[in-house]
Amino acid sequence: MGQPGFIHDKLDIKLLILYILARVMAPIDLPTLTDLALCDSGVDYFLFAESISELIESGHLVLEDDHYAITDKGRTNSKVTESSLPYSVRLKCGKALAALNSQLRRAAQIRAQVLPREDGGFTLELALDDNDGNLFTLDMLVANEEQGRHLGDRFLAAPEQIYNEILTVLLTARGEKGEAE
Repeated sequence: MGQPGFIHDKLDIKLLILYILARVMAPIDLPTLTDLALCDSGVDYFLFAESISELIESGHLVLEDDHYAITDKGRTNSKVTESSLPYSVRLKCGKALAALNSQLRRAAQIRAQVLPREDGGFTLELALDDNDGNLFTLDMLVANEEQGRHLGDRFLAAPEQIYNEILTVLLTARGEKGEAE
């Protein structure tokens, strides 16, 4: 039998949810929020689900495009009440949040989107950023939306490799007579 958790009632669960969403760098979906909240073995899933609904109804959270985010009201209340969460729960959540925020930061730095054109075609827009700003942006005409999604997925899988290969080609390009420029 596992160790009993520190979170036992609905109020504790609500405080935990607010604590998590106040520290995540972007809105998150329900499975991700659930994984983060279940860091404590005392969290009851059904009370957790009820707590989310009540926090939305009370204006502490918003749900947009299947992603949850904290409101200013929720952030204010979280600051006031976070010290009532056990330190061990905050520590465990902090580790999980650090890993998630790293993934979210990385995902925000790599983008691929297929955009419709006025002429009926599609443009694939690729972008790669680092902590200082944009490294690379490329817009290209694609034959159709499916091809754009396919190429975008390939870019998302290896953005640095693609960036480096393009840079290599540009740096080693030869002039018309065959000599390096």
